[in-house]
Amino acid sequence: MDFENIPKIGNGSFTAAEIADILNIDYQQVHRWMNIYWDGKIGKEYGYKYSWVTDGKRAVSFHTFVEFYVMMQFSEAGVKPKKVLDAHRELSKIFNTPFPFAKRKVLENIHTDKKTIFFDFEGSNMTLDGSKQFNLNLIKQFFIKLDFNSNDLASKYYPLGKEKSILVDPERKFGQPVFKTHNTFPDILYNHYKAGDSMNYIAAIYELDKADVKDAIAYKTRKAA
Repeated sequence: MDFENIPKIGNGSFTAAEIADILNIDYQQVHRWMNIYWDGKIGKEYGYKYSWVTDGKRAVSFHTFVEFYVMMQFSEAGVKPKKVLDAHRELSKIFNTPFPFAKRKVLENIHTDKKTIFFDFEGSNMTLDGSKQFNLNLIKQFFIKLDFNSNDLASKYYPLGKEKSILVDPERKFGQPVFKTHNTFPDILYNHYKAGDSMNYIAAIYELDKADVKDAIAYKTRKAA
Protein backbone atom coordinates (compact mmCIF):
# COMPACT_ATOMS: atom_id res chain seq x y z
CA MET A 1 0.00 0.00 0.00
CA ASP A 2 1.27 3.46 -0.88
CA PHE A 3 0.18 5.86 1.85
CA GLU A 4 2.23 8.98 1.21
CA ASN A 5 1.76 11.67 3.82
CA ILE A 6 3.99 14.64 3.14
CA PRO A 7 3.42 18.40 3.42
CA LYS A 8 2.08 19.41 0.00
CA ILE A 9 -0.91 21.18 -1.51
CA GLY A 10 -4.02 19.06 -1.07
CA ASN A 11 -2.89 17.41 2.17
CA GLY A 12 -3.11 20.45 4.38
CA SER A 13 -0.60 21.22 7.11
CA PHE A 14 -1.64 21.73 10.73
CA THR A 15 0.46 22.30 13.84
CA ALA A 16 -0.78 21.23 17.28
CA ALA A 17 -1.66 24.85 18.08
CA GLU A 18 -3.64 25.21 14.85
CA ILE A 19 -5.56 21.97 15.46
CA ALA A 20 -6.40 23.08 18.99
CA ASP A 21 -7.60 26.45 17.67
CA ILE A 22 -9.74 25.01 14.83
CA LEU A 23 -11.31 22.30 17.01
CA ASN A 24 -11.58 24.67 19.98
CA ILE A 25 -9.91 22.20 22.37
CA ASP A 26 -6.94 22.08 24.74
CA TYR A 27 -3.50 22.36 23.12
CA GLN A 28 -1.85 19.87 25.48
CA GLN A 29 -4.22 17.10 24.39
CA VAL A 30 -3.31 17.65 20.75
CA HIS A 31 0.42 17.85 21.46
CA ARG A 32 0.37 14.60 23.44
CA TRP A 33 -1.42 12.58 20.76
CA MET A 34 0.65 14.04 17.94
CA ASN A 35 4.00 13.24 19.52
CA ILE A 36 3.28 9.94 21.28
CA TYR A 37 0.75 8.19 19.06
CA TRP A 38 0.69 9.61 15.55
CA ASP A 39 4.42 10.13 15.31
CA GLY A 40 5.27 7.06 17.34
CA LYS A 41 3.11 3.96 17.49
CA ILE A 42 0.87 4.64 14.49
CA GLY A 43 3.73 5.95 12.39
CA LYS A 44 5.79 2.84 13.07
CA GLU A 45 2.88 0.66 11.93
CA TYR A 46 3.15 2.07 8.40
CA GLY A 47 6.88 2.60 8.25
CA TYR A 48 6.79 6.40 8.05
CA LYS A 49 5.90 9.32 10.27
CA TYR A 50 2.38 10.70 10.34
CA SER A 51 3.81 14.16 10.87
CA TRP A 52 6.67 16.34 9.76
CA VAL A 53 8.54 19.40 10.99
CA THR A 54 8.01 22.72 9.21
CA ASP A 55 9.78 25.86 10.44
CA GLY A 56 10.63 24.07 13.67
CA LYS A 57 7.01 23.10 14.38
CA ARG A 58 5.49 19.65 14.05
CA ALA A 59 2.56 19.45 11.66
CA VAL A 60 0.14 16.82 10.35
CA SER A 61 -2.16 16.35 7.36
CA PHE A 62 -5.88 17.10 7.17
CA HIS A 63 -6.85 13.44 7.62
CA THR A 64 -4.73 13.13 10.75
CA PHE A 65 -6.35 16.34 11.97
CA VAL A 66 -9.78 14.66 11.57
CA GLU A 67 -8.61 11.43 13.20
CA PHE A 68 -7.34 13.33 16.22
CA TYR A 69 -10.80 14.48 17.23
CA VAL A 70 -12.23 10.95 17.08
CA MET A 71 -9.31 9.42 18.98
CA MET A 72 -9.51 12.14 21.58
CA GLN A 73 -13.18 11.33 22.22
CA PHE A 74 -12.31 7.66 22.76
CA SER A 75 -9.55 8.70 25.15
CA GLU A 76 -11.92 11.01 27.05
CA ALA A 77 -14.24 8.00 27.52
CA GLY A 78 -11.44 6.10 29.22
CA VAL A 79 -10.54 3.77 26.35
CA LYS A 80 -6.93 2.63 26.73
CA PRO A 81 -4.63 3.98 24.00
CA LYS A 82 -3.53 0.46 23.04
CA LYS A 83 -7.15 -0.48 22.31
CA VAL A 84 -7.62 2.63 20.18
CA LEU A 85 -4.45 1.81 18.24
CA ASP A 86 -5.51 -1.83 17.81
CA ALA A 87 -8.87 -0.72 16.39
CA HIS A 88 -7.11 1.78 14.14
CA ARG A 89 -4.86 -0.99 12.81
CA GLU A 90 -7.75 -3.37 12.08
CA LEU A 91 -9.90 -0.71 10.46
CA SER A 92 -6.93 0.39 8.33
CA LYS A 93 -6.72 -3.13 6.91
CA ILE A 94 -10.46 -3.37 6.29
CA PHE A 95 -10.71 -0.03 4.49
CA ASN A 96 -7.22 0.00 2.95
CA THR A 97 -6.36 3.43 4.35
CA PRO A 98 -4.07 4.76 7.10
CA PHE A 99 -6.88 7.13 8.12
CA PRO A 100 -9.87 4.93 9.05
CA PHE A 101 -11.23 7.41 11.59
CA ALA A 102 -11.58 9.92 8.74
CA LYS A 103 -13.66 7.44 6.72
CA ARG A 104 -17.38 8.12 6.30
CA LYS A 105 -18.44 4.50 6.84
CA VAL A 106 -16.51 4.25 10.11
CA LEU A 107 -17.85 7.54 11.47
CA GLU A 108 -21.40 6.66 10.45
CA ASN A 109 -21.26 3.31 12.22
CA ILE A 110 -19.97 4.18 15.67
CA HIS A 111 -22.51 3.11 18.31
CA THR A 112 -22.44 2.97 22.10
CA ASP A 113 -24.24 1.73 25.20
CA LYS A 114 -22.55 4.58 27.12
CA LYS A 115 -19.28 2.82 28.09
CA THR A 116 -18.83 0.30 25.28
CA ILE A 117 -18.14 1.67 21.78
CA PHE A 118 -19.15 -0.49 18.81
CA PHE A 119 -18.01 -0.40 15.19
CA ASP A 120 -20.76 -2.21 13.35
CA PHE A 121 -20.66 -2.69 9.58
CA GLU A 122 -20.22 -5.49 7.04
CA GLY A 123 -17.17 -7.59 7.77
CA SER A 124 -16.48 -6.10 11.20
CA ASN A 125 -18.05 -5.94 14.65
CA MET A 126 -15.38 -4.72 17.06
CA THR A 127 -15.73 -3.00 20.42
CA LEU A 128 -13.81 -0.59 22.63
CA ASP A 129 -14.46 -0.66 26.36
CA GLY A 130 -14.13 2.62 28.21
CA SER A 131 -14.14 3.45 31.90
CA LYS A 132 -16.26 6.59 31.49
CA GLN A 133 -19.38 7.54 29.60
CA PHE A 134 -18.84 7.98 25.86
CA ASN A 135 -20.62 10.99 24.38
CA LEU A 136 -21.65 9.77 20.93
CA ASN A 137 -23.38 13.09 20.28
CA LEU A 138 -20.00 14.83 20.06
CA ILE A 139 -18.97 12.48 17.24
CA LYS A 140 -22.29 13.05 15.47
CA GLN A 141 -21.92 16.83 15.75
CA PHE A 142 -18.39 16.55 14.35
CA PHE A 143 -19.55 14.26 11.53
CA ILE A 144 -22.17 16.67 10.22
CA LYS A 145 -19.51 19.39 9.94
CA LEU A 146 -17.51 17.26 7.47
CA ASP A 147 -17.69 16.85 3.68
CA PHE A 148 -16.38 13.65 2.08
CA ASN A 149 -14.69 12.99 -1.27
CA SER A 150 -15.38 10.24 -3.82
CA ASN A 151 -13.28 7.81 -1.73
CA ASP A 152 -15.46 8.59 1.31
CA LEU A 153 -12.57 10.21 3.17
CA ALA A 154 -13.15 13.52 4.93
CA SER A 155 -12.34 16.37 2.55
CA LYS A 156 -13.55 19.59 4.27
CA TYR A 157 -14.46 20.71 7.78
CA TYR A 158 -16.78 23.57 8.77
CA PRO A 159 -15.85 24.73 12.32
CA LEU A 160 -19.08 26.65 12.87
CA GLY A 161 -21.28 24.29 10.85
CA LYS A 162 -22.06 24.10 7.13
CA GLU A 163 -24.60 26.93 7.31
CA LYS A 164 -21.77 29.36 8.17
CA SER A 165 -19.16 30.72 5.77
CA ILE A 166 -15.87 29.48 7.30
CA LEU A 167 -14.33 26.19 6.22
CA VAL A 168 -11.11 24.17 6.46
CA ASP A 169 -10.18 22.80 3.03
CA PRO A 170 -6.76 21.13 2.60
CA GLU A 171 -6.73 22.23 -1.05
CA ARG A 172 -6.97 25.91 -0.11
CA LYS A 173 -4.27 27.79 1.83
CA PHE A 174 -2.83 24.48 3.16
CA GLY A 175 -6.04 23.93 5.12
CA GLN A 176 -6.00 27.12 7.15
CA PRO A 177 -9.53 28.42 7.88
CA VAL A 178 -10.86 30.65 5.10
CA PHE A 179 -14.28 31.56 3.72
CA LYS A 180 -16.34 29.51 1.27
CA THR A 181 -16.27 32.18 -1.42
CA HIS A 182 -12.83 33.76 -0.88
CA ASN A 183 -9.45 33.04 0.69
CA THR A 184 -9.46 35.76 3.34
CA PHE A 185 -8.42 34.55 6.81
CA PRO A 186 -10.98 35.11 9.61
CA ASP A 187 -8.16 36.47 11.80
CA ILE A 188 -7.75 39.48 9.49
CA LEU A 189 -11.37 40.53 9.84
CA TYR A 190 -11.38 39.87 13.57
CA ASN A 191 -8.25 41.97 14.11
CA HIS A 192 -9.99 44.91 12.45
CA TYR A 193 -12.98 44.39 14.70
CA LYS A 194 -10.76 44.26 17.82
CA ALA A 195 -9.14 47.50 16.71
CA GLY A 196 -12.53 49.19 16.80
CA ASP A 197 -13.61 49.09 13.17
CA SER A 198 -17.33 48.54 12.59
CA MET A 199 -18.64 45.42 10.87
CA ASN A 200 -20.05 47.54 8.03
CA TYR A 201 -16.66 49.20 7.47
CA ILE A 202 -14.78 45.86 7.50
CA ALA A 203 -17.25 44.34 5.02
CA ALA A 204 -16.93 47.36 2.75
CA ILE A 205 -13.13 47.56 2.58
CA TYR A 206 -12.79 43.84 1.88
CA GLU A 207 -15.85 43.73 -0.41
CA LEU A 208 -17.43 41.00 1.70
CA ASP A 209 -20.84 40.32 3.15
CA LYS A 210 -21.51 41.51 6.68
CA ALA A 211 -22.37 37.85 7.48
CA ASP A 212 -18.74 36.93 6.75
CA VAL A 213 -17.55 39.47 9.30
CA LYS A 214 -20.03 38.14 11.87
CA ASP A 215 -18.81 34.58 11.23
CA ALA A 216 -15.17 35.66 11.63
CA ILE A 217 -15.97 37.26 14.99
CA ALA A 218 -17.98 34.22 16.12
CA TYR A 219 -15.15 31.88 15.09
CA LYS A 220 -12.45 33.83 16.90
CA THR A 221 -14.49 34.37 20.09
CA ARG A 222 -15.58 30.77 20.67
CA LYS A 223 -14.96 29.50 24.16
CA ALA A 224 -12.99 26.25 24.49
CA ALA A 225 -15.18 23.25 25.23
